[in-house]
Amino acid sequence: MKHALFCLLAVLQLAAHRCRAADGAAATVVRDVEYARIGAQGLLLDLHLPPGRARPPLIVWVHGGAWRSGSRKSMPLGKLVEEGHAVASVDYRLSTQAKFPAQIHDLKAAIRFLRGHGGQWRLQTKKILVAGDSAGGHLAALVGVSNGSAGLEGAIGDDRSQSSEVQGIISFYGATDLTTILQQSTPHGLSVRVPALDLLLGGQPDVVPALARLASPVFHVDKSDPPLLLLHGDQDPQMPVNQALELLGTYERVNAPARLEVVHGAAHGGSMFYDPERLDVVRRFLRKHY
Repeated sequence: MKHALFCLLAVLQLAAHRCRAADGAAATVVRDVEYARIGAQGLLLDLHLPPGRARPPLIVWVHGGAWRSGSRKSMPLGKLVEEGHAVASVDYRLSTQAKFPAQIHDLKAAIRFLRGHGGQWRLQTKKILVAGDSAGGHLAALVGVSNGSAGLEGAIGDDRSQSSEVQGIISFYGATDLTTILQQSTPHGLSVRVPALDLLLGGQPDVVPALARLASPVFHVDKSDPPLLLLHGDQDPQMPVNQALELLGTYERVNAPARLEVVHGAAHGGSMFYDPERLDVVRRFLRKHY
């Protein structure tokens, strides 16, 4: 009798869970998915899946942290997941572990993995959008504008027959030109950016100019690049808004589709970038291009 009651309760709990999912009240998070391995180190992502939707469109999220810190656990697009998008939040080798271009090689490996294995989670992978904030915004932009660039492709992971190309970019307050960022920075910005660039590049941009250019999205733009949305605060003391203006101008010169949303009064990050008004900007971009 007790066993029968236990089974009945289990069935009812499962039915309740399914009802909650069908109502859109809960998303599924598949954690610690290994997308590649480098020696003994596994490279991981978390997959946030919307409830009640088969074949959701996919956004790859790249976390910030001055390239030297941060984690895939920080993923601010939960509202978009609730509304039907899948988000793969990706960890990559930090600059304390490996110098550039390791970070881009890892992210492109993650995209190839998702294309190769997306059917396991019934994802749409023909069109993938990449997004990120701060250092992650820089890396997302660089992934997007380097579609087809052999120098940044890398050979990480087991899915090298898959394409790493993306079909859209969203950069929240990210760098775009490492050759000019220090001249544009406030004293506070310099205190953050100088040591961060030392770790990322192995030296300051004027010491390693070729590597700084390779790491700068503005030097990779051409007319075939995917649509771009930039969101940047006009009071950002760490990542000057001129960085967004540079990439916007480069896109405009080649007639590629781009939009800059200036968040007036915003500094570096914060809830203003993910409030209903800004998320509506993101939604309109997704509807138009993705």
